[in-house]
Amino acid sequence: MRLLPPALCSAPGPARLGGVTPGLLVKAPMEMGSSSTEKFYRIPEGKGPHSVGCTDLMTENAVEGSFLRLYYPSCDATDNEEAPWIPDKEYYQGLSDFLNMYRVVGERLFQYYVGSVTCPAKSNAAFKPGEKYPLLIFSHGLGAFRTIYSAICIEMASQGFIVAAVEHRDESASATYYCKKKSISEPQEESTSNMEKEWIYYRKLKTGEEERCLRHKQVQQRAQECIKALNLILEINSGEEVMNVLNSNFDWNSLKDSVDTSRIAVMGHSFGGATVIESLSKELRFRCGIALDAWMLPVGDDIYQNSVQQPLLFINSEKFQWADNILKMKRLSSNDTNKKMITIKGSVHQSFPDFTFVSGEIIGRFFKLKGAIDPNEAIDISNHASLAFLQKHLSLKKDFDKWDSLVDGIGPNVIPGTNIDLPPAEPE
Repeated sequence: MRLLPPALCSAPGPARLGGVTPGLLVKAPMEMGSSSTEKFYRIPEGKGPHSVGCTDLMTENAVEGSFLRLYYPSCDATDNEEAPWIPDKEYYQGLSDFLNMYRVVGERLFQYYVGSVTCPAKSNAAFKPGEKYPLLIFSHGLGAFRTIYSAICIEMASQGFIVAAVEHRDESASATYYCKKKSISEPQEESTSNMEKEWIYYRKLKTGEEERCLRHKQVQQRAQECIKALNLILEINSGEEVMNVLNSNFDWNSLKDSVDTSRIAVMGHSFGGATVIESLSKELRFRCGIALDAWMLPVGDDIYQNSVQQPLLFINSEKFQWADNILKMKRLSSNDTNKKMITIKGSVHQSFPDFTFVSGEIIGRFFKLKGAIDPNEAIDISNHASLAFLQKHLSLKKDFDKWDSLVDGIGPNVIPGTNIDLPPAEPE
């Protein structure tokens, strides 16, 4: 049985590597009486001054509603358990589809290797009031979903951001769902709930279908979903009652007047990087954006005609990018000193999602979930550069400016611009 389609094992090509994870994952080899090895295979905790909580929010009993995981500064919550990392078996099925594995095999493998993984944020912990926090909307990559960039989102929340990680319903996620009312003919069984999950799985390209056309259509929907999530959080901030169709004891009223509505940014990885660009062009309330190893194919030609005015930071991996993709980034950022590009040495496309932390060394390297650089160092560079950039362009009163040099590509394991050889620029 082939675990990976050839496209996932081959050279740069785009978002086939999207936001997820080719390949098997390896459980830590447990030693008798030792938990140290288990600790190594863990998503890193936030390094900022705030404890972090997370909770899920879904509005409306329809596909048009919003679905997101919110990460936020929390009160210390010793009684709250850490949130599950992959919360439903259907996500394993979707990942199996995305990776061209039989579902029954994929589900068992994922359940065995990562079924017990939690993310280091306390589920439904009490929100920490008392100050206004900047807001960050996060967009996942192709084949990913809302929970698997928790290392980034938790770090941002620990540093004093409210982070809304959107789960996209454009059929680019490996799996997602919305809730709908059960039909009367269906037996209620012992459950008192009259709701059921309607799952939406990743849609593969049809034979003869042009990828650019599909991805451009999807990125339009993705941008609207980011803007819808922004509007939703701002409604909650203004004290409006929001109906969460998911069962949760989180007090959404505690977020009232907690968002700094003048300090809002958007961030995303791969297809999510394209979504950042599209969102900036459509919504000026996003004051700046950060695109992690962006896949530029979905971005419409119209976007390059001065339609992205806000500051934008491209953080690229060393091994994913290729000349045509970089040239599109440069078209977007030419002659604008507020648009920056850096590359992290030794990193790969999967250095940004969480899978890099929960895969063993050999399998991680073989399936390109890990690069030559330590995954913790790579994510620290990305997060620190992001925080420095956000401080500057959101006018934050923090100490993130100590990482300003990273934004200019100065420091260990980071270079300015790109490592990709580009054709010489044609004279004007």
